[in-house]
Amino acid sequence: MRAALQAGSLMALSGCRGPLSALDPSGPAAASIATMWWVMLIGSAVLFLLVVGIFIQVVRRPGWGSSVSPTRWVVMGGLVLPAIVLLPLLAYGLVTGERLLPLPGAAPPQRVEAIAAQWNWTFRYPDHGGAETRNMLLLPAGTPVDMVVTSKDVIHAFWVPRFAGKVDAVPGRVNRLRIQADQPGRYEGTCDEFCGLGHAGMRFGVIVYAQGEFSAALEQARAAPEARK
Repeated sequence: MRAALQAGSLMALSGCRGPLSALDPSGPAAASIATMWWVMLIGSAVLFLLVVGIFIQVVRRPGWGSSVSPTRWVVMGGLVLPAIVLLPLLAYGLVTGERLLPLPGAAPPQRVEAIAAQWNWTFRYPDHGGAETRNMLLLPAGTPVDMVVTSKDVIHAFWVPRFAGKVDAVPGRVNRLRIQADQPGRYEGTCDEFCGLGHAGMRFGVIVYAQGEFSAALEQARAAPEARK
């Protein structure tokens, strides 16, 4: 029995990793989202166990709690008990969400424009001579970047799960998402809004470079015609 539980736990935890796992963060925003997810899970589990505990007590001991009036059961079980768990979770979620907003800072971060179209992504780098890449996003490590996201046709959604949350790409509108990658390496992003028959294949690669290598990589991308294809 113990071996089965351990195997099940390992299988469940293995599903928390991978290139598109929001529970395997590699950036401060993604880390905040993952932490909030775990806090919400633990809080909901506590509330669930409390309800199940009361139910088991009633089944094992018929008549248990009969001395409590129905009104008190409604108030205590339907209002007070959920509020003890849900209100702190709500406050925590609001504070975390506020921290994730791209609020103005001392120095404006770098900008990268993400233009979605069925079914590919074009990335432009206005701070680096207008370099452009197709289906491959280049980022510097340890530096906040403002993704300026829009669409040419239908509604898409830009999402790199290991860096931050997602933001919609809406035709005729510009949305902004601040992301940051902690470590150099290769990552993956995807469109997270159904956008037609090719939606499942609308993914893009992400390469994060060390500070000293990022500008050189963009220069190489700007000079290479295949970067625009």
